[in-house]
Amino acid sequence: MRTLVDLGELPRLVRDFVSYKLTVQGRSKKTADEYALDLRTFFRYLKVTRAGGDVSALSPEEFSEVDISGLELDFIGSVTPDEIYGFLYYTLSARGNQWSARARKLSAIKSFYKYLSVGKKLIPDNPAKDIEGPHKKQSLPKFLSLDESERLLDAVLGDSESRTRDRDYCMITLFLNCGMRLSELCSINLSDIDPEFESLRVIGKGSKERLIYLNDACRSALRDYLNVRASDVEIKDKNALFLSSRHTRISNKTVQWVIYKYLERAGLQNKRYSVHKLRHTAATLMYQTGDVDVRVLKDILGHEQLNTTQIYTHLSDDNMKRAIDSNPLAHKRRNAKRADETEIKGGDEDVSEGTAETEHGALEGAVETEHGAAETVPVEDSAPERSHKSITDTDAEDMSEPKSINDDAADGGDDSV
Repeated sequence: MRTLVDLGELPRLVRDFVSYKLTVQGRSKKTADEYALDLRTFFRYLKVTRAGGDVSALSPEEFSEVDISGLELDFIGSVTPDEIYGFLYYTLSARGNQWSARARKLSAIKSFYKYLSVGKKLIPDNPAKDIEGPHKKQSLPKFLSLDESERLLDAVLGDSESRTRDRDYCMITLFLNCGMRLSELCSINLSDIDPEFESLRVIGKGSKERLIYLNDACRSALRDYLNVRASDVEIKDKNALFLSSRHTRISNKTVQWVIYKYLERAGLQNKRYSVHKLRHTAATLMYQTGDVDVRVLKDILGHEQLNTTQIYTHLSDDNMKRAIDSNPLAHKRRNAKRADETEIKGGDEDVSEGTAETEHGALEGAVETEHGAAETVPVEDSAPERSHKSITDTDAEDMSEPKSINDDAADGGDDSV
């Protein structure tokens, strides 16, 4: 299996490591490419800095000409934590890598040195094992509201001049209903679809296979698309479900272009939505309106760790507002007159609205029981306690997508979480 990087450019130990990932661990070609690119960048940086050079002063062309193919164990095995920290700073200051790209590079370095120390036992310790990765600024994922999702679908249906309308509508329907990743959608084969259109099989990160069940919208969109899909005579990749205008398997970039096109038609282009945001949308809508258990959602999305899925279980502003409004005291208002201004007539004290005096003289108020029912109890007893995306050589080195070995930790790029 060919990789994007010319393996001849890499040190022998790195070549062996990439081959190990592909053949023994069964990593995808994309993951192998990312390992190779990140380690190539690291060792080019290391060779320049150890020679006393200023790596930040090199042009991209000069940096790409740094020859690391002859590096052996004496050089590679003597790496220190300080050198790794220096590399991470270089990727931030000179290359402008965001947290996810830096986290991916560190992940590659950790995995490589674990391979050398634990797997091959060529070095005594992993110099990267205790290095803390870059911290991601925690923020709620962006997603389309139900109304915006319907506007997006209507924008496709309204494009009567498009020859690929049925295909595009089917793709967006699968994104919004099934929460699949971009790479998963592009790799779907006809043979992956259940004959009864009840489910389809996708290959996720790390070449992990999972079954996705189809709802009525997905079944209808698939059937409509297959009715107009090009005939086998014209198709070059006959098993590919989604085809380009050239009758080849559709590419990630083409799908991205389609999504951006219809986001613009729907008037949503200024909200920084992307293909991956459709995955966020599917997860959010299922969780918020479908009463879906987060563990079920984890399996639908193909996450390894439950804490990865929990980013999708955020509450929208509307949900938080409804939660506050549902408090049983939400409609309890203060009387227009202050208590000390209330007139006392005939020895009887006017009682504030919403309360009544019992025969024992205690004021009663409504509080919510454990099961949600309103129960009348004395106020003095119920006072609450105080609570305490084809990859170019240059672009691929700085791809913001986290590596598959750590892929569920970030899920942030267009083909992640």
